Amino acid sequence: MTEAAVDRHVVIVGASLAGTRTAQNLRVLGHTGRVTLVGAEAELPYDRPPLSKRLLQGEWSEATVQEIRLATQEELDERDVELHLGSAAVGLDTAARLVRLADGTSVPYDALVIATGAAARPSPWRPPSGVYQLRTLNDSRAIAARLALGEPVVVVGGGFIGTEIAAAAVGFGCPVTIVDPLPEPMARLVGPEIAGSLVELHRRNGVRTRFGTGVVAIEGKAGELTVELDSGERLAASTTVVGIGSVPSTDWLVDSGLKLDNGVVTDRFLQVSGADDVYAIGDVARWPHPGRGVDVRAEHWTNASDQAMYVATALTRGVEAGYEPTEYVWSDQYDWKVNTFGWRDPAGTSTVIGDLRVDSRAAVIHTDAQGAACGAVTVNWVRALNQARRLLASGASSDSIVDTIRQLT
Repeated sequence: MTEAAVDRHVVIVGASLAGTRTAQNLRVLGHTGRVTLVGAEAELPYDRPPLSKRLLQGEWSEATVQEIRLATQEELDERDVELHLGSAAVGLDTAARLVRLADGTSVPYDALVIATGAAARPSPWRPPSGVYQLRTLNDSRAIAARLALGEPVVVVGGGFIGTEIAAAAVGFGCPVTIVDPLPEPMARLVGPEIAGSLVELHRRNGVRTRFGTGVVAIEGKAGELTVELDSGERLAASTTVVGIGSVPSTDWLVDSGLKLDNGVVTDRFLQVSGADDVYAIGDVARWPHPGRGVDVRAEHWTNASDQAMYVATALTRGVEAGYEPTEYVWSDQYDWKVNTFGWRDPAGTSTVIGDLRVDSRAAVIHTDAQGAACGAVTVNWVRALNQARRLLASGASSDSIVDTIRQLT
């Protein structure tokens, strides 16, 4: 159980979804003390999923950017949230309860929430220009400008981010090639049962794939790049976008004394090991998953939002039960909608319902090694999505979930 005190100064480092929602929820739940939100970017907080989806696929304007803001200045002022934007946290002194910032100032706290998220894994290929990575609003704006040229694009990385960028590039008329060292990269995200269908979707839309092949070099400059593969093939590109995963943003905590291991390690209450009154949430947090029995770091929009509410509740009212995750991820692939929730146990089994080749919709129900339903994937099937989520949350058996979804066909 955690204890609450509504008059403390809560400092939230990271103007992310998790950080911003924590600040908002603190006020909704009755916190009366100071709330300070620290962000490395000068931008007001914004939502990140549209960066690889809607913003890359349409016209950029100030109006479209405002649509993805998590809060306006007026809303934050109304809730008396103090903003400290444009200066990243560079250090933490837990004994003195101070967060040190890049501009030379320090922010004292009574309680601290670490919500610095994750950063794109740095590209090992760095020619003078033409290679991009997507993590921020400015990154998305720069990539969109390159895609608008309609020139050849090579995407390195076949995960959701890479394939969403590829789909956006196709929409601008760009010749596109996706490269990934894994022979079936989408299997990491949706399982092998339907991964091949998603690959075929991209190929039908004109995307070339080079799977099972790695990149050894990227040379040249924007407009005149050469991407060399370990197969010896050389791909010509005007623009290359590298999406090879992410790393938790913990560099600023190296000397803090906190336990860092692929993220900031917490207990089941999201309290950080090695410090009092310090929490970690969102993409940067690594916490004990009650279902899997191991520590996980989840880069899920819903997880970040849920953890923000959990910690805000812990700080204002206290909590007795540990955090229970809601694991849900979605992706837009051309006109296909892919939804995954829960998790897939590699030692378990999966049941496919429907046929993507016949009617472009399907569901996959995952069962763990002990025989319990643990997750699902749906493609272009809203009714199956809603039913599976409801039944999974209720603790229904895999057989009953499968039977219910089959009745929808």
